[in-house]
Amino acid sequence: MSAETINYPGDLATPEQICLLAEEYRKAAHKLLELGRPKQPLSLAPFRLSAIHAIELYLNVFLMRKGIGSNSIRGMQHNLKARTDLAKENGLILKSRTLAHLHALADTREYLVTRYGPELCSSVSQINRLVATLEEVATKVASTNK
Repeated sequence: MSAETINYPGDLATPEQICLLAEEYRKAAHKLLELGRPKQPLSLAPFRLSAIHAIELYLNVFLMRKGIGSNSIRGMQHNLKARTDLAKENGLILKSRTLAHLHALADTREYLVTRYGPELCSSVSQINRLVATLEEVATKVASTNK
């Protein structure tokens, strides 16, 4: 089998299938948020990871609906700034606070910090800001033309 015929997971998925997956991660994030314990920021790491992943998936859905191919999307790796900027260029309208937060998530590498850096948990976003970003991205992408 040549490299050209290898499909990566998600290559054949439709935007609607990815949107359903994003929604499941969003629901999971909200359930995981309930498990967070006061004054124990690490207890919120699973919420953060699920929320950030859901945001990434929603942005992927938007880009797919705009005709951006899976190779281009995959090439951005987990860079939310690149995804956000490309989505904005393609018509996604988000509040300035949300745009700034998506850029900050990328700049501070929160995805990696959440996964691997318990010693850096003081540098992550406020929970209410992450929830607001997740909800706005989910709502705006869900309302885009399919």
